[in-house]
Amino acid sequence: MTAVTDVGFARMRLSKVVGLTDGDGVAEFVVLDELGGNRHLVIQIGHAEAFALAASLDEMEWARPMTYQFMAQLVRGLGGRIRQVRLDGIVEGAYAATVELEGPHGVELVDARSSDALNLAALTAAPIFAALEVLAPGPSWPPDDDQEGRYIVSRLRGSQR
Repeated sequence: MTAVTDVGFARMRLSKVVGLTDGDGVAEFVVLDELGGNRHLVIQIGHAEAFALAASLDEMEWARPMTYQFMAQLVRGLGGRIRQVRLDGIVEGAYAATVELEGPHGVELVDARSSDALNLAALTAAPIFAALEVLAPGPSWPPDDDQEGRYIVSRLRGSQR
């Protein structure tokens, strides 16, 4: 099997979840950093997905499994594992993702929303890869708070959930 890094993907790591106010509302974003590089990916995600991802990054524990914990346990319970998550490109203004699962019947590729795929990756320690065309060179990270907000907003032109 060809490694995704051999065909135009870069290894990423989840950096943080941030919320920015815009008039009356708050918009949430996940920030990914390239491992061994200076490129970043900023994706706007929904409030529920941002909350779940921030909770996972902060290693919060719940008395009962939340949706993504349930999904990860369901995959394990069926004898599978999440091998990797790929942010493949942008389709109709939204980031497209593929979750690569390995189970008793072999490897399956599952189409997913980027926020759902990233939540699963956070819980299962699955590696995350981004297609080179969705990455952009950026400043050293992290800039100060004011610069960070301007950087995130400038990267969002045309990016949706």
